[in-house]
Amino acid sequence: MDHLLSRREMMKGLGVASIALGLGGIYGTAHGGSQKKEGNPLEQGECILPPLPYPYDALEPYIDKETLTIHHDRHHAGYVRGFNKAWKELSKARVSDDYSLIKHLSRELSFHASGHVLHTLYWENMSPKGGGEPSGELAEAMNKSFGSFAGFMNHFMVATKAVEGSGWGIMVFEPYRGYLVILQAEKHQDLTIWGAYPLLVCDVWEHAYYLKYQNRRAIYIKNFFNIINWTEVARRYQAVKGLVRY
Repeated sequence: MDHLLSRREMMKGLGVASIALGLGGIYGTAHGGSQKKEGNPLEQGECILPPLPYPYDALEPYIDKETLTIHHDRHHAGYVRGFNKAWKELSKARVSDDYSLIKHLSRELSFHASGHVLHTLYWENMSPKGGGEPSGELAEAMNKSFGSFAGFMNHFMVATKAVEGSGWGIMVFEPYRGYLVILQAEKHQDLTIWGAYPLLVCDVWEHAYYLKYQNRRAIYIKNFFNIINWTEVARRYQAVKGLVRY
């Protein structure tokens, strides 16, 4: 059908988007890359913890240095370790033909890989020079999809605050119709739309904000808008906006 992407176009798009969306930590090593981890070559398919694109105190006063340090160096690093462990265990399962733990390992891979991807995007979503409103084609797409920037902002804040338990607020590009959509993600991987490309993510796991904001999630989300890196969000949108047939 004309309004859907062909399989070849989708696979090509996934390759383009994985680079454009800054996902080299997972995909860059899957083809035998030479990145190193703790002085040793990465094994085939492993991922690494990317450094923050700014100093740990760069997002103050909106996100404090201590929270950012713990969040990146402990929590995100934990998802990287979890992904690499699940990846290795699945490789062993194939070699031994022992799939007795396949349900557990598949869940571990999905959970930790999604956590790694979303955190990588989250760091790049923010900037000490962020804030304001988007412009150009991204602004036009947001007006088309949400009526106005104010419409987007209100929708995003309410949806993100209402995430049940731990999860994310996410603005995605949905390629089947060419619209931007706001999703709630429970944990890291639930409630997604298959084929959608995340452009803007806001982490609402408690460790993302609790040291500074305690239980005041709404204030954290409102302050998040002061550090959104709209230049990066627009770059991601430019990379994927052509992957749709109307």
